[in-house]
Amino acid sequence: MKKIFLLSLLAIFALTTVHSQDASKSGAYSCSKRKSSMNQQSLKVLKDFFTVGPTHSYDVLSYTMSLNLYNSFFSPYPKNYTAKTTIGIKADSTLNSIKLNAVNSSMVIDSVRLAGVSYTHSNDTLRIQLNRTYNAGEIFQVRVCYHHLDVADGAFYANGGFVFTDCEPEGARKWFPCWDKPNDKALVDITVSVPSNAKCGSNGALVDSTIIADTLTYHWISTDPVSTYLTVLTARLNYNLDIVYWHKLSNPADSVPLRFYYNPGESPYYIEGILPDMTTYFSQNFIEHPFQKNGFSTLNGDFAWGGMENQTLTSLCPNCWYENIVSHEYAHQWFGDMITCSTWADIWLNEGFATWTEAFWIEKDQGNTGYLNEIHGDAATYMAGNPGWAISVPDWAINTPPLGVLFNFQITYEKGACALHQVRYLLGDPLFLQMMQDYCADTNFKFKAATIRDFNNKVNEVSGSNYDWYFTDWIYQPNHPQYQNKYNFEDLGGGQWKVNFQANQVQSNPAFFRMMLNFKVIFSDATDTTFRAMNDVNNQVFHWTFSKHPIQFYFDPENQIVLKTASTTLGVPEANQTGGFHLYQNIPNPAANTTKIVYELSCEAQVRLDITDISGKIISTPVNETKTGGKQSVDVDCSALAPGLYYYTLKAGDFRQTKKMVVTK
Repeated sequence: MKKIFLLSLLAIFALTTVHSQDASKSGAYSCSKRKSSMNQQSLKVLKDFFTVGPTHSYDVLSYTMSLNLYNSFFSPYPKNYTAKTTIGIKADSTLNSIKLNAVNSSMVIDSVRLAGVSYTHSNDTLRIQLNRTYNAGEIFQVRVCYHHLDVADGAFYANGGFVFTDCEPEGARKWFPCWDKPNDKALVDITVSVPSNAKCGSNGALVDSTIIADTLTYHWISTDPVSTYLTVLTARLNYNLDIVYWHKLSNPADSVPLRFYYNPGESPYYIEGILPDMTTYFSQNFIEHPFQKNGFSTLNGDFAWGGMENQTLTSLCPNCWYENIVSHEYAHQWFGDMITCSTWADIWLNEGFATWTEAFWIEKDQGNTGYLNEIHGDAATYMAGNPGWAISVPDWAINTPPLGVLFNFQITYEKGACALHQVRYLLGDPLFLQMMQDYCADTNFKFKAATIRDFNNKVNEVSGSNYDWYFTDWIYQPNHPQYQNKYNFEDLGGGQWKVNFQANQVQSNPAFFRMMLNFKVIFSDATDTTFRAMNDVNNQVFHWTFSKHPIQFYFDPENQIVLKTASTTLGVPEANQTGGFHLYQNIPNPAANTTKIVYELSCEAQVRLDITDISGKIISTPVNETKTGGKQSVDVDCSALAPGLYYYTLKAGDFRQTKKMVVTK
């Protein structure tokens, strides 16, 4: 879902209109707008409850709920109802009491039962005394009987024959007692009574519906764990319902129902037609659709913007059957629902990924050009309204930030999508798509929760390289690099030419972002070459030698590093930058079995010489020691290297220089 800082709305609107044609139809924009404009009281954090972070002394296994909502469908549409919730719990440590979230202004506790023998309910915390001391590993149940008050609390809505819930980030505690943090997912079993002419949807599969007189009781069960903020009830008098089926890739005889609840006068038929194809595309590129069913429901004017990715039943604003909104919210079924952000500091794994998937869905029909147009639009929107904080702030894991920060359109959504795109740029498509599949399939995360560090580790694992530097600089630092680069061409004589390049970042906060840079050189004979080099210090100087005349030089020629501003102009000669240090072209090049690398030092220095493949993975380090001034050389064994392009980088103090080396057989 997307939300937006209201103060930046006018500045962003024009860009977003160009970017997505109609801002109301942009999945990311609409999701941000919806979530950031919710009642701020839904973020009330219990200081005595969460001061040590989101960990607690038990694991919730299940919520079994029974609610009687019959009266809420009729004028004056009261929001009070009676309910009971049975909570299955596994003790993580010795305990004789538990604490749950239950907002005092929304619900009144009537009694506790089963393993619960007494309780107190104050400061939005329900403390239940247990019937005995439970040891780590023991499982028990407590039942809470309660009634919801007739109050508008921004989580439970009843109006005009509609009843629905909307919980992100921490509103579930307003309509059922729970441990209301995203990482403690549990099975959900919901029984709800409504008028006989109402339809009601929820998480999981419909296992039963019974009618007695004018009351219809639905029974929904999710066999996959659900985070509290993704738990949902949606019901309406005289709701329309269509069901289409998607056939699994692994077993075409097995189908998944896709349910569409919609208001009279709406037309969801286009989305009904494309959702099976979208399910196939996401299943092919991420992991096969993971849930028992899925679907969408349009609500009323109380849900005025965008969508909310409740697990297996996404809420949409009235008549919001727009492809971008649907692709964004549906992507959440993989990124946010199947794998949920472990804390709110990890929200990038939800919203940044879903926003990126909007562009990825466009790529299916419009190719890489359509994809990049969408990503560049995301980057432009971020640049136009950057509020100046990082994609992830560690404190958010403990202290939930204001909604306008957590669901900020420019940072959480647009910059978040661009940051994931840059991971794709670094890895290349084959590795990136393999990594996304492996991340989704990893049983440590699937139907569980993940942190950004978990995703970082998955990138490292699949790529075989260490990309910690990228996450440190681009996810946990604010803003973006502002490059003012310089280059020149140097005629060495004898048909040899040198290209000199200085990577210079001029922004102040932070002073530097590390990045693998792409370059392109065009020669006088109309040929060209592209190559990469790792930029790991500011004002770093690179030199490349060619046996033909370069006439044009391009930095990031395809604009894949989208989170930046950049200029690259003719600049200062190499002698002013190297301070007497120099790295020469290896001889022979191309090399078959061995090659010699020569470098020159103006003084004694600690020297490191790394050989890397085109992804930046270090293959070998022939030199890593203190060397005296003067010319030095090292023979490099290439016999074990696969044919292809490699780079070697000399590091000596602040000096960095990279050259490319070709290995043949």
